[in-house]
Amino acid sequence: MPLEDAKKQIDHAFTRQDLRGLSFENAFGGATSFMRRKYTKDLQGVDLAVTGIPFDQAVTNRPGARFGPRAIREASTLQAFDPPYGWEFDPFSECNIIDYGDLAFDYAQISAFPAALKSHIQTILDADVASIALGGDHYVSFPILQAYAEKYGPLSLLQFDAHSDTWPDDDMSRVDHGTMFYKAVKTGLIDPSRSVQVGIRTTNEDLLGVNIIDAREVHETGPVAVAKKIKSLLGDAPTYLSFDIDCLDPGFAPGTGTPVWGGLSSGQAAIILRDLAGINILGGDVVEVSPQYDSSGATAVAGAHVAVELICLWAHKHKKNG
Repeated sequence: MPLEDAKKQIDHAFTRQDLRGLSFENAFGGATSFMRRKYTKDLQGVDLAVTGIPFDQAVTNRPGARFGPRAIREASTLQAFDPPYGWEFDPFSECNIIDYGDLAFDYAQISAFPAALKSHIQTILDADVASIALGGDHYVSFPILQAYAEKYGPLSLLQFDAHSDTWPDDDMSRVDHGTMFYKAVKTGLIDPSRSVQVGIRTTNEDLLGVNIIDAREVHETGPVAVAKKIKSLLGDAPTYLSFDIDCLDPGFAPGTGTPVWGGLSSGQAAIILRDLAGINILGGDVVEVSPQYDSSGATAVAGAHVAVELICLWAHKHKKNG
């Protein structure tokens, strides 16, 4: 870390002038925007916006993912000094990436939340800016997918998760973090034949035709083979990538609402995400980080790393090789 830069940089989320470049602000101080990007609602000239969705009223077990965006932002300050490891380029120096702040909504008007989130993402997409969302529970993916599908048409879904989240639910008014991908398939937001769920280790009798790579297959075949299989299934289809942190084993990410044993290691997830370079990712999210169940902070650290990898995947396809 350049010492002189570290001495003079503080609150880079507000004081930085350029949307590009690394930040050498002390990790333990200052305003904690994601990766020290500039906090702004101005989308002019922006390539990608990171936004927080602090909503967890759809959970079936432990609440707390409303604190996920804040924890992920704080954890990301550990990565802001250097280019992302293993990539041949630095998206934070080559792309205009901002922290768009959080969605504003009335926590007491749950029925109004889906439309508020959809509109929030539409504002970003209408400016021809990509989004990476920090959840929040996993329901948040559904209004986001609605916004993306309206702009781009039906998408492939690449989902990392312990749960399929495709349990039957034909009541569109229900807000549930375990049924939103059932609704996404049934309403035509995603194409199940070109979608993939990775890390699954809970029973659901009807998977709606989505391709499954369960946790055991990841352990038995290895992350390199899994990444190749995912790429073969997706092809160049426009893809939305949703990463539920409970895809990771509770030993690596205990801070989540519905932990399930036998999950992926952080190392396996890192290799898979890195080897997915080239997929046609249009946007994504990291969800279900509930920091209060993890005194070590490891879950938020994992969430921050995943979000950076999603940014790298997007930039690799649409900027470096676009």
